[in-house]
Amino acid sequence: MYTKRNYGFWQTFNWSKMPFIYGAIYAGIVLFVYYWLKKSYEIDISLPWQPISVLGIAVAFYLGFKNNASYDRTWEARKIWGGIVNNSRTFGVAVTAFIQGSKKEEIQKRIIYRHIAWMTALRYQLRLSREWEHQEERIKGIYFPEATDKYFDNLDGELCQLLAKEELEDCMGKANIAVQILKHQANDLQALRDQNYFDDFRHMEFHKLIGTFYDDQGRSERIKNFPFPRQYASVALWQALIFSVLIPFGMLNVFADAKECSHLLVVLFSALVIWVFFLMEKIGDYSENPFEGSYNDIPITAISKGIEIDLRQMIDDENIPAPLKSENGFLM
Repeated sequence: MYTKRNYGFWQTFNWSKMPFIYGAIYAGIVLFVYYWLKKSYEIDISLPWQPISVLGIAVAFYLGFKNNASYDRTWEARKIWGGIVNNSRTFGVAVTAFIQGSKKEEIQKRIIYRHIAWMTALRYQLRLSREWEHQEERIKGIYFPEATDKYFDNLDGELCQLLAKEELEDCMGKANIAVQILKHQANDLQALRDQNYFDDFRHMEFHKLIGTFYDDQGRSERIKNFPFPRQYASVALWQALIFSVLIPFGMLNVFADAKECSHLLVVLFSALVIWVFFLMEKIGDYSENPFEGSYNDIPITAISKGIEIDLRQMIDDENIPAPLKSENGFLM
């Protein structure tokens, strides 16, 4: 996630410059053909701007719809992880308040560590690449994993500090590691209830919280594993492309009465309008996948680290990590 107040203009332009460059080249070719046909054969290939502008309005409305729908996915993802923050704090308070007995410190630490392990496994799983995501534009060296083998290596390195060896081996052999960690959490809480570390009422409260974590994970996986419908994304792209193809011909009509040297404005304004429309399309495109590990996604690593700090402090743990800070304006 970008954390500074605004993207700089040149930063924005550099990110989206190719439509402007291609638009300028294309408009220049159209302008050359226009002059050649008009002087050699007296053929005018310019088009009235009014129908093209009507098409542009339609494309703008459709891009607005797409961007709103894409933003909804990003905002829903942020709300889900806001819920994980709240539910995790509630779970931590319940662990420290409900679990009593001779070994309560050891048990509380085990339960809290396992919850941190669940968040770690979940964020790793959400960072795995999908076919429809912008895999080539992930922030290298910050967001990982980039491949399945690195995923297992890095995840194992973090989970081994949080889970018992036997439990870790059992979870790593399953398809959905985060789900298995919550299963072990539920089984452990049941065993503690059988040993009378807390009563039935408190056990049911624990079980409800485990259910909320499964709900939060399922909602996150729904966004991760179900892409923004391709028909909507594709139509927006092709509409913008068709509109862009017609723009230089309309600009020729707009500047028809201008001096010949002013016809160069056809190239400039055509490229500018093409850039604006494709910039809108690209913004929506990069808002569709809030867990892909690019510049505008949800900073689930930083959120998880904040939760971990809160939970560790609840049990007076040692070696509490520092909060993550943004790097070059980006928070992972």
